[in-house]
Amino acid sequence: MENIRRSSPTGDRPRIVLGVTGGIAAYKSPQIVRLLSAEADVRVVMTEAARRFVTPLTFSAVSGRPVLTDMFEGGDAGAVAHVTQAEEADLFVVAPATADFLARSAEGRADDLLGAMMLVTRASVVIAPAMNTRMWEHPATQRNLAVLKGYGRIHQIGPLEGDLACGWTGPGRMAEPDDIARFALGLLKRDGILRGRRVLVTSGPTEEPLDPVRVITNRSSGRMGHAIAAEAAAEGASVTLVRGPVYVDDPPGVKVIPVRTTEQMHAAVSERLERMDVVFMAAAVADYRPRSVSEGKLRKEETGDTLQMHFIRTQDILADCAARRKGDRPLLVGFSLETDAARAVDAAREKIRRKGCDLVVSNVASENLGTKEGKVTLVAPRSKPIEVGPAVKPELARHIIAWAATKLSR
Repeated sequence: MENIRRSSPTGDRPRIVLGVTGGIAAYKSPQIVRLLSAEADVRVVMTEAARRFVTPLTFSAVSGRPVLTDMFEGGDAGAVAHVTQAEEADLFVVAPATADFLARSAEGRADDLLGAMMLVTRASVVIAPAMNTRMWEHPATQRNLAVLKGYGRIHQIGPLEGDLACGWTGPGRMAEPDDIARFALGLLKRDGILRGRRVLVTSGPTEEPLDPVRVITNRSSGRMGHAIAAEAAAEGASVTLVRGPVYVDDPPGVKVIPVRTTEQMHAAVSERLERMDVVFMAAAVADYRPRSVSEGKLRKEETGDTLQMHFIRTQDILADCAARRKGDRPLLVGFSLETDAARAVDAAREKIRRKGCDLVVSNVASENLGTKEGKVTLVAPRSKPIEVGPAVKPELARHIIAWAATKLSR
């Protein structure tokens, strides 16, 4: 990735231009400004249509700066000033990016201020599409998106699937403000604590089939593993996420390898292990699978009141990684889930001894399984356990990432 941050005459804070176009999702854009402003100077540019959804005064109040809306505001000097704003930007973010914006940008049109600034800037651009499902799926929209990406420097986040303001359900919902801001700020990081590192994360549950329609699985949501992947990417790492079937959105800026069974996850991890600097094994894999899988649906009329099956152990992915690594690389971070809080740390230490990993993140099921918040204990050999939380899982992930980065730096 090119270094997109340049020195600013006003200080070290990078400059971000946030373009807001005319979609209902524009009501979320002030939150993006607030989040970006924590680490950058943000200037908002609004299209005429965007002003029908949110007033410029709202963005001015949040950003602390006048909002740019008119190409010729202030006469010729104003037009030149707008060009300067585009040229000096370290990053452009367009959220929401409507179908009309994608079409005009693909054609290189400069019939409004945002379009003109898009042609002037040489900074990277993050676009967060938001529109009706049919509009998103239309071949013209997909063609326009492909054209834009062909120009280079274009980074896409979303859209997500879900309920839309128009009453439809499907792809087209703008990515969440937290994810957009994290993704954008990640692009600006020159000295992220994992810059240049290759990271693999496993996440979510695995499924073991009983027959063509039934599986054995667990209640893992994937939130912890996905949060680690997102934070590692934001800290400059090249991230591969091997994930089981989850109902949370994949984080932006990472390579996603979807799997279903423990065997598939083992194969995906094994294939990539030797190229990694650190592996976070956050997935809740199935420990057992049926010895045989029925070719047809198991019918209760045929099995009777009881169903007996034989199960065998699945591959121990973490132990296999420890056995195959060369020296102390990759760094291995395991996770331990217990129902008894009193023995959680001891169980984590035992896991370190048996499997040879560098850190175990100890969880208690009642505090973490399937939740958005939780608390964990970081257990490492010959070190005092470190308790983290309660906190949302992205915050827990930041502590885990920081531990790994410190260990790698040694």
